[in-house]
Amino acid sequence: MLCDHSELTGWRCIKINGLHLSIGGRERGILMDAGALEAIISKQMISALKAHDAERTGTLRLIMTALKNKSIEKRAPLTPAEEQQALATMIKQRRDSIEQFTKGNRPELAAKEAAEIVVIEEFLPKALDEAGLKAMVDEAIAAQTADAGQTPTPKEMGLVIKRVQAKLQAEGVRAEGRLVSEAVKAALAS
Repeated sequence: MLCDHSELTGWRCIKINGLHLSIGGRERGILMDAGALEAIISKQMISALKAHDAERTGTLRLIMTALKNKSIEKRAPLTPAEEQQALATMIKQRRDSIEQFTKGNRPELAAKEAAEIVVIEEFLPKALDEAGLKAMVDEAIAAQTADAGQTPTPKEMGLVIKRVQAKLQAEGVRAEGRLVSEAVKAALAS
C-alpha cells in the first residue's frame, strides 16, 4: 500500500503492517531506511510460507537471523551498507561451503548452498561483470597515475583497490574483494 505523502518526497513510501518504509528509486540495491530490508524479507517469508516453498523459507529465515544477530552485536539498527555487508558475508560463506562440498563429493549439499546464494543475491545490488570490473580497474589505475605522476607498481596495489572499492560503492554495484584484487593484480602486472 503506497502512502499518500510519497509524491511530495520523491520517495516511494509503502506501509507494511502499520510500518512506513521509504524506498528509493532503484529496484535492486534499494536505498532504504534502517530495518526496511528486514520488513521486506519478512513479507517475502510470509509469501514463501503460503506457497509452501520450504527451501526459500529456510533461506529467508537464515537471512533474518543473520541480520538480527548483526544488529544485536552492534546494539543498534543496521544501516543499509551494513545489511549489504552481512549478506555479502553470507554469500562468501556459501561459496566456501560449495567448494568444500564439491571436494567432499557431496553435490546435493553444494546444490542446496547454490540455491541459497540465488535467494540471498535478490537483496543485494547487481554484481558487476568481468568487463565492467576491468574497465573500472583501468579507470582507477589511470586516476592513480594522474595523482602520483607515475604508473602504480604492484606494491601500490592497495591504493588502486581502495579507489575501485570506492567507485563500486558510489555506483551502487558490488564485486567480490577477491575478484577486485585479482583484476588489479593482473592489470598492474601487464
